[in-house]
Amino acid sequence: MSRIGKIPVSIPSGVDVRVESGSVITKGSKGELSFAIPEEISVDVADGAVSVSAVSTGKQVRAFHGLTRSLIANMVEGVSNGFSKVLLIEGVGFRAAIQGANVTLSLGFASPILYVAPDTVSVTEEGGTRITISGIDKQQVGLVASRIRSYFPVEPYKGKGIRYSDEVVKRKVGKTVA
Repeated sequence: MSRIGKIPVSIPSGVDVRVESGSVITKGSKGELSFAIPEEISVDVADGAVSVSAVSTGKQVRAFHGLTRSLIANMVEGVSNGFSKVLLIEGVGFRAAIQGANVTLSLGFASPILYVAPDTVSVTEEGGTRITISGIDKQQVGLVASRIRSYFPVEPYKGKGIRYSDEVVKRKVGKTVA
């Protein structure tokens, strides 16, 4: 049995969780999410908590047991509070501009980079150097943040590039003239 999978997921008030035809559906104030349950995993909703159990004891089933519990916990958290990631842009002339779902990044290349964000996340910017990505699906929010960051990851010498707000960049000492 998975250690993570054994822990029940408590359901906060205002969130509805139900199991229908092999999938878990969560509905809350922020929206609705669904997840297809793997075959050898069973999910039960009772007494304000979701409990996940494995039907057999194989290695793959134990892994799916913990994964399913974590995904359900993320769904409950997402529809009640939501998720967000903050990216910081550092560098002379490095800027971001947002028009609807289009994120235009000026990162010192010959032409600006255009990234179209999916409908499931919202992207906002402050001062041209701070991008906030928020949504109800943790995986989508992380994916959009990592894709935007991948255009110019922060470099260790001058510290310019795109980084997460909580990311620590170890700076290196450059060459010295003798």
